[in-house]
Amino acid sequence: MRCFYGKAFYIQKAGPGGSLPGPFFMDKAVESLLCPKLLFEGFPEADIRRRNGRKRLEKGWKDTVESGQAPRWEPLSKTCRVLVTKAHGFTTDTLLLADFAAPKKGERAADFGTGCGTIPLLWRLRGEGEKLYGIELQEEAACLARRSVEENGFSGEVEILLGDVRKIEELLPAGSLDLIACNPPYWALDTGEKNREEGRSLCRHEISLSLMELAAAAKRTLRFGGRLCISLRPERLCEAMVLFQKNRLEPKRLRVVQQNRRKAPSLFLLECRSGGKPGLLMEPVFMIEEETGEYSPEMKRTYGEYREAGSWRS
Repeated sequence: MRCFYGKAFYIQKAGPGGSLPGPFFMDKAVESLLCPKLLFEGFPEADIRRRNGRKRLEKGWKDTVESGQAPRWEPLSKTCRVLVTKAHGFTTDTLLLADFAAPKKGERAADFGTGCGTIPLLWRLRGEGEKLYGIELQEEAACLARRSVEENGFSGEVEILLGDVRKIEELLPAGSLDLIACNPPYWALDTGEKNREEGRSLCRHEISLSLMELAAAAKRTLRFGGRLCISLRPERLCEAMVLFQKNRLEPKRLRVVQQNRRKAPSLFLLECRSGGKPGLLMEPVFMIEEETGEYSPEMKRTYGEYREAGSWRS
């Protein structure tokens, strides 16, 4: 299956036993916003089985461009970039979690709900981990992530899996991971105002993944002693700890994040260990800004090469 701006179409390969190629984005179309009619150049109509008709595809492309949701390349460093859209991008929380949950040398690690694939890309960019996975439920986001992996030449080390974390047994063997990172939906299904955009709504509310389901998936997939690292709103800290302990995921390391000293914490970073013994290390508060309003040295370190790549806002 091949994807273009979230619209999928199929290309039947000539010859017997030909398998369908993996998802990809046409760079020319991404970078210069070419007309979707170019998608059909070189492919006879008889060989194309479209999920959406030509008119719907062209209308969807037009709406995508006019709404500012067309894919664009965002640099993560001077040598690495990620393909993002308005619905599937990354935030400071993503960068904080990637740093907090850094894999050790030789570890097998996965990012559950990877979105556009920023976390496994950052891990690979920093030379962390042996085999890295990004698992994503939404097809459009998975297409973005796979295209970014290919663009950066990371296909041998990073694999993007399209699938449901709630059915993790269909994606990864039991006990196969040393580390899982996850930025789960911030709010329970019955709380907070829901976003009308499906992609953002899935990220903010437990429509497709609850904390209980995350705990069950992590319990199954982590080896004994493996680690689960999450970022979440402080209001849910107690709930998260109780659920993880029930699934033999013992909270071992906790850090809260504050914008500055005058504001209450807005995020926590938690590491749990599969089969771990009780005992929690409370790390110093992560302060994003100094009293002067400038970013703290630790925040600058966390941004790392992303700051130097031109996307940094001072």
